[in-house]
Amino acid sequence: MNKPAKWIVRHRDNARAVVCSACGQSTRILTRADGQDVVNFHVTHILESKRHYHKKCNEVYYILEGSGKMELDGETVELTPGTMVYIPAGTRHRGYGDFKTVVVGTPAFEEADEYFD
Repeated sequence: MNKPAKWIVRHRDNARAVVCSACGQSTRILTRADGQDVVNFHVTHILESKRHYHKKCNEVYYILEGSGKMELDGETVELTPGTMVYIPAGTRHRGYGDFKTVVVGTPAFEEADEYFD
């Protein structure tokens, strides 16, 4: 376990942008690399993500703009701005459409905890 940071302040423009293997373009605003492993905070643009799951990480998606759908263990839900989706660890999920979402994960996301069927 990493020693928790006292506090972290970061503007989106100073965050690392990556192409996520499962989801698309993601701006990693708060990650494990910041010296904490409690939570991550990403802003991700999803067009067509791959179905995947996490064994440890629980996720919350909050849709900022655009629209789409999310599959959760075979069920499909509509996504519009203001929609929140809680995804417990072990839930197979994927999003598609064209939307921007905040993704909060706890414990903080790590690539080794991303599994594909």
